Amino acid sequence: MSIRILAHPAVVLAALCAVATVVSAADSKSKGKELYKWVDEKGVVHYGDSVPAQYSKQERRVLNEQGVEVRRLEAQKTADQVAAEESMRRAVAGARQRDQILLTTYVSEQQLEQLRDTRLDLLGGQVKVTTLYLGTLNDKLEKLHTQAQFFKPYSNNTGAAPMPDQLAADLVRTMNEIRTQERNLDRKRKEEVTLREQFAADLTRYRELKTRRYNE
Repeated sequence: MSIRILAHPAVVLAALCAVATVVSAADSKSKGKELYKWVDEKGVVHYGDSVPAQYSKQERRVLNEQGVEVRRLEAQKTADQVAAEESMRRAVAGARQRDQILLTTYVSEQQLEQLRDTRLDLLGGQVKVTTLYLGTLNDKLEKLHTQAQFFKPYSNNTGAAPMPDQLAADLVRTMNEIRTQERNLDRKRKEEVTLREQFAADLTRYRELKTRRYNE
């Protein structure tokens, strides 16, 4: 048994009256049986003692004998919704774990700042070494280019000899190494920026957690 009601505010009262009528008309064997409320694809509200199979996966409301909603049955979630909820759950769990680590690992802001400075100094040293190495490589490349000017295809002298294999190999190897070290340098500088941002966020969160614990 089901009753259809258009999903419009003007018919809400009539809907509840209809529900009450259905319940009152039921025989004693059905007394106490739950009533369901659902909406079809056209926006029509339905009431009945069972939900058709095609609507069993969408949101439903359960009503008591007086037509009062007693609980809600959630719609079956899509794969994307399930994935999004799981991602959110992991993010929340990760944030809580991070909070716990901050509180149990550091006894003061100064400890966090000291660790930050130590790691920044380490990265700064790596940046300096890489920069010096790049300078050496560029000097070497300049010398190799100078030598290459005496050989084909760089020399304008028609009688110039072909470039020696060793010189050509040194040029290629040096240029490849320069590109590799430039990528390393760029990565280290990005690590510095990320590290500063991470510690800034950790310090802010640490202060919040300490203040909250103090006020509790």
